Amino acid sequence: MSPFSGFNTSTGKNTPIPAAFFTDLLPQVTNLDELRVILWSFRSLDQQQGDVRYLTPEDFFEAENFITSLGKTEKEQKERLSKALEGSVRLGVLLKAENGDQHLYFLNSPRGRAAIEALAQGAWQPGANHSAAFSVARPNIFALYEQNIGPLTPLISDALRDAEDQYPADWVNDAFRIAVTRNARSWKYIEAILRKWKEKGRDEGDQRSTKEDRKLDSEGQYGDYILH
Repeated sequence: MSPFSGFNTSTGKNTPIPAAFFTDLLPQVTNLDELRVILWSFRSLDQQQGDVRYLTPEDFFEAENFITSLGKTEKEQKERLSKALEGSVRLGVLLKAENGDQHLYFLNSPRGRAAIEALAQGAWQPGANHSAAFSVARPNIFALYEQNIGPLTPLISDALRDAEDQYPADWVNDAFRIAVTRNARSWKYIEAILRKWKEKGRDEGDQRSTKEDRKLDSEGQYGDYILH
């Protein structure tokens, strides 16, 4: 396994973790599998939408990068997941409910406790379209810059922040893609594309990516922003 490369400013959506996890719960967690299950539950439940949020054992298997941390075989993964879920319930982090032969796990929060009560009273039933799959976050403008151009500086960060406020996210993504395709990795070049789109609108000509088209760019309206 390669070393973790470090956090960056991209990141998309952060996962909120209650302060009580660090002050009251973490000192009690002694099993690594339980810690993995607890943290993944925070992440997955936060990604879900709606008032009633819960997990099933099957949901954990949908996250391949998570479930492989519990063993190499499916049998081992199921055994370790089952024990970790039991431990998480015993610690009071998760609440377990049964709906027929289905096991449901809720966060031990006001929302989770209300869902357990509603299920017991028949006021709520799990939906057929339940999914705990993570939504894929589109990289923000800072991540795009770091991934395609280079390290951020205070001045560049200010310029990117202004651009993020001015232009739609899909414009920003496309402008970076065009710059990379044309080997014109410069914020000034990307900014010129965005400014042109804002002033004159977008058209099919903006999708050009051949060497000939890049030559035209270097001699034309984007010439001042391309390294020759």
